[in-house]
Amino acid sequence: MAPTGLGPLRRARAGAAAARARLRSGTRAAGPAARRREDAAGPRTTLPLVHPGPPAVGTRGGPGLAFPDAGPPVEGPPLRTEGSLFDVVKVAIAILDTSARVVLWSPAAEDLLGWPSELLVGRRIDDLLGDEEQVVRTRAAIQETLRSGGWHGLTEIRHRDGPAVAVEARISLLVDGDGTPFLQVALAEARALQAVERDLAVRDALFEQSPLGIAVLDTDLRYTAVNQTLADMNGVPIDEHTGRTTGETLPERAADEITAIQRQVLATGEPVIDVTLASPVTARAGFRSISYSRMTDRAGRVLGISGTVMDVTERYRAVAKVEHARRRLSLLNEFGSRVGDLLDASRIAQELASAVVPRLTDHAAVILLQAVAHGDDLPRHGHDRRTSLLQLGTASVQDGPEVEVMLRRGARITFAEDSACGRVLRTGVPELLSGADELSDVTYPADPKMQAAQELGVHSMLVVPLRARGIVIGLLLVSRAGYREGFDRDDLAFTVELADRAGSSLDNARLYARERTAALTLQRTLLPQQVPQPTGVEVAYRYVPGSSGTEVGGDWFDVIPLPGDRTALVVGDVMGHGLRAAATMGRLRTAVRTLAGLDLPPDVLLRHVHELTDDLAQSPDEALLATCIYAVFDPATARLVVAKAGHIPPVLIVPREAAGEPTRTGGPLPGGVGRVLELPSGAPLGVGGVPFESVELKIPEGSLLALCTDGLVESRDKDLDVGLGRLLTVLEEPYASIQQACEAVLGTMEQGREPDDVALLLARLGHGQAGTPTAGWTLPAEPTAVARARRLVRATLAEWGVEELTDTAELLVSELVTNSVRYASAPIGVRLTLGNTLLVEISDPLPDPPRERHAAEADEGGRGLELVRRLALRWGARAEGIGKVVWFEQALPGMEPDER
Repeated sequence: MAPTGLGPLRRARAGAAAARARLRSGTRAAGPAARRREDAAGPRTTLPLVHPGPPAVGTRGGPGLAFPDAGPPVEGPPLRTEGSLFDVVKVAIAILDTSARVVLWSPAAEDLLGWPSELLVGRRIDDLLGDEEQVVRTRAAIQETLRSGGWHGLTEIRHRDGPAVAVEARISLLVDGDGTPFLQVALAEARALQAVERDLAVRDALFEQSPLGIAVLDTDLRYTAVNQTLADMNGVPIDEHTGRTTGETLPERAADEITAIQRQVLATGEPVIDVTLASPVTARAGFRSISYSRMTDRAGRVLGISGTVMDVTERYRAVAKVEHARRRLSLLNEFGSRVGDLLDASRIAQELASAVVPRLTDHAAVILLQAVAHGDDLPRHGHDRRTSLLQLGTASVQDGPEVEVMLRRGARITFAEDSACGRVLRTGVPELLSGADELSDVTYPADPKMQAAQELGVHSMLVVPLRARGIVIGLLLVSRAGYREGFDRDDLAFTVELADRAGSSLDNARLYARERTAALTLQRTLLPQQVPQPTGVEVAYRYVPGSSGTEVGGDWFDVIPLPGDRTALVVGDVMGHGLRAAATMGRLRTAVRTLAGLDLPPDVLLRHVHELTDDLAQSPDEALLATCIYAVFDPATARLVVAKAGHIPPVLIVPREAAGEPTRTGGPLPGGVGRVLELPSGAPLGVGGVPFESVELKIPEGSLLALCTDGLVESRDKDLDVGLGRLLTVLEEPYASIQQACEAVLGTMEQGREPDDVALLLARLGHGQAGTPTAGWTLPAEPTAVARARRLVRATLAEWGVEELTDTAELLVSELVTNSVRYASAPIGVRLTLGNTLLVEISDPLPDPPRERHAAEADEGGRGLELVRRLALRWGARAEGIGKVVWFEQALPGMEPDER
């Protein structure tokens, strides 16, 4: 007889055993693992889960049982078996009894943890836990489930083939029909769940907190979700978006364009990105950028489209502002090119009026002092109502009698001293006038010109001074009429800049007649009086001043010998004309020659010259603007290094292969194939903002390099490419000499035009004197390099028959190589060239130039460069690539002092 109190416990255990049997029956019928176990164990009788008959509900391989009174099965498409969230997060199910024994172990649990059901059913779940502490926590979770009906949390379960798997577990209390409690355990891999939760959190954060408007639309293009940002943009609450189309939420005109884009994306699947549209009139004024893309689920089914909307009003306005500034700059450049070579005040005035209509204004008038128009001296006293003014430039967007009255060319202008014209002439401060009251005060009351302006609908006007060197020499009047927007402060600032440029041109025209002779004399004295013929280079040049119809300019050229038989070729052009331009040219040429003596790379030299432009300018009110091209040719290496500052590009003529060996100095030019050298343009000197860049070229023997100023190739009615093409055509022909080639180039200048000054420099580039001995080596940056350099120098000089130079050359090479070994960490180059002197060059990758210092009597070192200075004929350093070259020259035996 069983002890008292054990009956209920036994009945519970018996009930649990029966339930396990029934569940095992269903499990074995459900999975392949159960079937394998059935086959191995033989036939076995089990109790059905509900009643005998077909397989239980949910068993794999059998039809499902319908709920009571549910009717016949509903016909329809099969359920999707892939492309679901369950493919990302797999949920495993296990059934335990109250003693934590496994009653059912699902196939998903087998996949997750690797344990087959036949090994676990009937065993405690403790076997899958890692340690005793985890077992205690698991039992506590089971007790909590039995008490409250559920528990969930994170735990780790041992995988059959590896380390423990972190899972999120949910335990639920189940009771069968007999009242027997069971525990349903749902397991999911924690990492996959956390990833899904993180993605959902990110989605929520992006959707709700995004500064972009976000919308989700179904396949009928009806909103299913929008965020608050988009609702605010559209001016429509969120709940009034849901279930509606874009056409039902936005004004018709705006909705039609957006709906067409949405249909296109839904039909084609091609996303539309960053399309800028005007904002709907019901929302904030401005512009929007919209983007749409089609949405599909994991199975590829189209769900609808998603879109983002961004307010790009500021960006749109910034782009419009940049484009506005670009057009303004284009107008400045165009006007500068149109009047840059004009010397007639009336023509310049007309060009100014024509340039601003209609791009800036509807009507324009240029009014000049009579002294400017006639080329007289400017009045010394201030301007008053007796000042004589002539209206010499006019332009308008329309014709008619009113325009003829307001803008009659050649009319004499009078004004009251307290009028707008009087104030601007007297103070030089521009004025912006708007409205009928202010416009009536432009000249004097009841002026017919202002009455005609009112009839034309003029509502905004700028009165801007034309100045030269701080003196008001005239007025520029521009006005807008009709529906055109009135002038603002930006328009005023731009018009002042344009007027200042025009003022300089007008004043140049006034001074032309008086300054031309003096400028020509000065310019000729500032140009080279003797042009050298360096080693490996044959040069020819021509300078042609402007004809009697133009003023002398600031063109110049130069040929500068550099150390190491290298040659610098320079051509430049100071913008402007007259005596001042000629004087500025001389100062620039002197600056270039001085900096060339420092042996600087071309781009560095131009940068230094640019930094001097403020000091070289004639006055603080007039900026110095000049273009320049600077080229250095090394005949020993046949390298040409070129940089330019806003100058026209040079032209290179390479001899044809069939021409044979090029003739050297004094010989004929065989002709060849020409090309324009593409170089970084750089900004003109005095402008800044664009870095100067050098380009290095390998030059074939006998090539012809042509440098010139724009007066040779530019004209008003043709592009620069036409002039450069004409220059190429002429230079590609053979000539008896380089001098004849110069004359042929000048003969191509168009007759009957008004050319600017022309500076032309031709240079035939050779590879040095024939038979010039040269030797070079590359040494490692090691202490042994010093001794090796001395041995190589001694042997080379002995071979060349100049042993008298050996001792000094060895000493100086030793000092320079020692410096390179001490401070450089890469190979050192040594090169010897025996020409009119012995040239020795030591190169290393350290960019810092050597610095000579005076050593004290007790110092053991520091005398290397002092020795070089004392014993060498000349010495110096130059930048080359990323490093430098230190060089020195020794006089050959028997060289006379004057030969040095």
